[in-house]
Amino acid sequence: MNTSNKPKLWHCYTARSLRALWAMEEMGIDYDLEVLAFPPRVFQREFLDVNVLGTVPYFVDGDIDMTESSAIGLYLVERYQRYDFGLKSTDKEYADYLNWLFHSDATLTFPQTLVLRYSQLEPVERRQPQIVEDYRKWFLARLKRLNAHLADREFLCDGRFTIADIAIAYALYLGDGLGLSQFYEPQVLDYFKRMTARPAFQKIEAIGKDKSLFSPTPYPFENVPDLFG
Repeated sequence: MNTSNKPKLWHCYTARSLRALWAMEEMGIDYDLEVLAFPPRVFQREFLDVNVLGTVPYFVDGDIDMTESSAIGLYLVERYQRYDFGLKSTDKEYADYLNWLFHSDATLTFPQTLVLRYSQLEPVERRQPQIVEDYRKWFLARLKRLNAHLADREFLCDGRFTIADIAIAYALYLGDGLGLSQFYEPQVLDYFKRMTARPAFQKIEAIGKDKSLFSPTPYPFENVPDLFG
């Protein structure tokens, strides 16, 4: 239980918790923040006493606790009635808005986590170059819907910035950290640059960098150090 009147977020530099942090910053919500080294289940084992999964984000607000980054953004819109950053069920593009929120992890972030894991988060003897290459291509192929959608749009939904943009832009940010943005279509790369140029993102992006004990090696993933060595 969170005894503070403010929501609290556990966050690691560049991790999916950035979505929740970015959303709160855009909305001007006052929050408490605890910054951990990534991955916390390796470097700060005591975090398992807080979140049994050992993952970030971990978010609490009063009696509720959450672990899914896109869901936290949706919760903030609904809980704090911040429809200036979200859509209502009666809005024309509501279904598209929900679809992009879920698409961001189920379709885009998922293959990248396998790329990251099997290129550099596993011990050297457990790394799998074929899995890495297969899922690198998978991620880029799964950008096809976004490529087409952004051909004539500035934002994903309703002609304005929403938490759907936060969710998708983070997936592109993760890809950029892995050196995959060199393969983005021009309209997607332009969209990614616009989203990450927003003042709220610029304010919070580097939070936790000074505590970071891990930095991803970009594609083609050569000379990757052993995190466990």
